[in-house]
Amino acid sequence: MALTSLSEVLKDAEVKKYAVGAFNAVNLDMARGIILAAEEERSPVIISLAEVHLDMAPLDVLGPVLVDLAEKASIPVVVHLDHGSDFSVIMNAMKIGFTSVMIDGSALEFEQNIEKTQEIVKVAKTLNVSVEAEVGRLVTPETGSTETFENLDPKDFYTDPIQAQEFVEKTEVDALAIAFGTAHGLYKSEPQLDFNRIKSIKDITGMPLVMHGGSGLSDKQYKEAIENGITKINYYSDMANTVSRKVKEKLNNEETCYIHDVSQWTIKFVTENIKEKMRVFGSSQRG
Repeated sequence: MALTSLSEVLKDAEVKKYAVGAFNAVNLDMARGIILAAEEERSPVIISLAEVHLDMAPLDVLGPVLVDLAEKASIPVVVHLDHGSDFSVIMNAMKIGFTSVMIDGSALEFEQNIEKTQEIVKVAKTLNVSVEAEVGRLVTPETGSTETFENLDPKDFYTDPIQAQEFVEKTEVDALAIAFGTAHGLYKSEPQLDFNRIKSIKDITGMPLVMHGGSGLSDKQYKEAIENGITKINYYSDMANTVSRKVKEKLNNEETCYIHDVSQWTIKFVTENIKEKMRVFGSSQRG
């Protein structure tokens, strides 16, 4: 068990029709909560550190901690760099011991995305590190901001199945993130999800497919996405928001508390939230 690759955990998920959750951690409390949830649910798990969060969680500080937690876990744990775009950051993540990296070239022209992904895959394969890439683009960046693309039609960014096939053949990535109507951050309106697009891309590529923007969907929507070919679900914003509100409520109701109390509450609330999602994703009792 313990530290494993993304390719390994997604193989079983594909065969048994469930999804493995990828949960971002920005501090030790969140990381411990994620691992504890996985162990209690006996679920494989992907614990992620996003490049966009490195200002608050430096890679050289939190990265080794995540690897150490994974190595000591009793269930399969993938340590993953989420939305990597800087070559040196991706290289450093692999050097630290991350078993999976995402190269996000989705904002580039299609051919540039292929070229940049090929560079990362070439290095990663020599280190037995899995690579995720993205074709198509979510209409909100991974920060959850809605400012950049809010006046554009989301369908203009959806992943084209033919392009996805070409991308996979030319890059030999291990997992492909696709755009089918989800968005990063918390939804301000009901998302319009194109489940047929997931199935079309799955049929034509045969690849493990990744859902980004996994916060705020209904259980039915998660399950339908999985049924059509999603095997990895990125989930962060809803968890981070829910946990912060619960911590705030505890602080308001406690006459006296200490900062270490906040740490314990955070671990507890993260664990509860992640366990719920693992059951919905179908990964419980798979580890």
